[in-house]
Amino acid sequence: MDTLAVIESYVSLLKDTIDKLDKNDIVIFNDLLETTRKNGKRVIIFGNGGSGSTASHFACDINKGVSLTLNSRHKVIALTDNIPTMLAYANDMGYDDVFVEQIKNFLEEGDIVVGISGSGNSKNVIKAIEYANAKGNVTVGWTGYRGGKLKEIAKYSINANVEDMQVSEDVHMMLVHILMKTLQKND
Repeated sequence: MDTLAVIESYVSLLKDTIDKLDKNDIVIFNDLLETTRKNGKRVIIFGNGGSGSTASHFACDINKGVSLTLNSRHKVIALTDNIPTMLAYANDMGYDDVFVEQIKNFLEEGDIVVGISGSGNSKNVIKAIEYANAKGNVTVGWTGYRGGKLKEIAKYSINANVEDMQVSEDVHMMLVHILMKTLQKND
């Protein structure tokens, strides 16, 4: 396949995936974020690899980009932003514990916990969501493919529903920017 054909195929798949997204799931998540902000609670977000970068980008865009002009600001913690802490848990306990152990430090009643996993089956994301569910917190899963276990166990889900990791990650990054636009209108 030549380069142009690869580009056209990718763009076509991305457009199709965006068109099939359940926009109501995004509205629900937007409303959850607004309720959390108004109640003075936090959003704790995390993921591996590209999903970890999306979590960090989400925290930046919402904490600064959205909150800058608000009287009551969003409070987003990306568990991916403290690499030494992640490495310490990975080294001493195992990589499956890098998010759940951090959540134990921060999680309070009323906080939202958001796990991002392209496959929906990242063990460390699943473990943290299970912990937050057990504590009675609202959990949200951002997934690709068919959603995996994360889609099943999270109380709310936004699923790209595409058999392609990069397109899934593109959709998740797009969600960050959509939410930035929708949340900027509030206060």
